[in-house]
Amino acid sequence: MESNILVTSELTRKFKSLTAVDHLNLIIPPGEVFGLLGPNGAGKTTTIKMLTTLLPPTSGNATVAGFDIINHASQVRRVIGYVPQLLSADGTLSGYENLLIFAKLYDLPRKEQSMRARGVLKFMGLTDSADKMVRTYSGGMIRRLEIGQSMLHHPQVLFLDEPTIGLDPIARNVVWDHLKRLCDDYGTTIFLTTHMMEEADNICQRVAIMHLGKVAAIGTPKELKASIGKKNATLDDVFIYFSGQTLDSGGSYRDTSRTRRVARRLG
Repeated sequence: MESNILVTSELTRKFKSLTAVDHLNLIIPPGEVFGLLGPNGAGKTTTIKMLTTLLPPTSGNATVAGFDIINHASQVRRVIGYVPQLLSADGTLSGYENLLIFAKLYDLPRKEQSMRARGVLKFMGLTDSADKMVRTYSGGMIRRLEIGQSMLHHPQVLFLDEPTIGLDPIARNVVWDHLKRLCDDYGTTIFLTTHMMEEADNICQRVAIMHLGKVAAIGTPKELKASIGKKNATLDDVFIYFSGQTLDSGGSYRDTSRTRRVARRLG
């Protein structure tokens, strides 16, 4: 029986002459909150797209919950949840209606769909807003709904690509309180990307710093802060040390446009 929930072996993805992910090797045990950090263009989102079977690797492989992402892609999709950066909830529907659609997409038994949807709304603190149009939700409520959509089928691994992008500090804390409950109550493994070092420091058991498609460092936040030989080091210092870039280095015009578009849509 597979003892680790996620394993990558020399996982690589190339786009013509660009190597976006370069022979990535990761081992993640069940129930861990694992953070993949790095500057824009480091390969984080490409990694998640391969692990969620949205993008085939050029070479190498990975297993998720014991299933091969290449040869058993449909089984992988049944045991994972995925919350992308871009908005995935339909603003013209209510929160409950959004969840029912996802329950059908996950092929949940018809008699369980409503019960699961109501249960998720309660778990995410959205019962009072269940029948309101999602376009009236705050940014934090939308993110909680999207996380709820991804957990309807009780996934073993939940992938979150910058889940709190565009949210204010209060909304971020509410989202993470619910994610902690998800880990505690269901034993869900969380694999996330974020540019917020304080968030990663507080939430993740381990983090990896990715730079130019490779993992430059991996360990607990405490271990990584101790490894750079700086007194009272922060995870920001670790990020700069291993990636060679400051946190506000930004990215391409497209990266900036996408980030602002998401922030605007989340209010």
